[in-house]
Amino acid sequence: MKIREVFAANLRRRRQAAKLSQEELAHRAELDRTYISALERCVYAASIEVVDRLARELGTDAAELLQRPSDPKNRKAGGAAKTTEK
Repeated sequence: MKIREVFAANLRRRRQAAKLSQEELAHRAELDRTYISALERCVYAASIEVVDRLARELGTDAAELLQRPSDPKNRKAGGAAKTTEK
């Protein structure tokens, strides 16, 4: 999974968990609703400033929005995650 896809999935998951519409999140983060939609669909890549702004409005930190899901089959012995991104 590419980092843009990871961000998009985490953004949507956190937004829905906070029970926020794309429009409300956009308003709080001073962004356009269509931009939130495009981020969630991997149309655009967000700048680090936008990632941080969205994270703050969602009550988390930027690192959590960029965190890849843990998957036991993608783990090496010793607990280190295997990197497969190209």
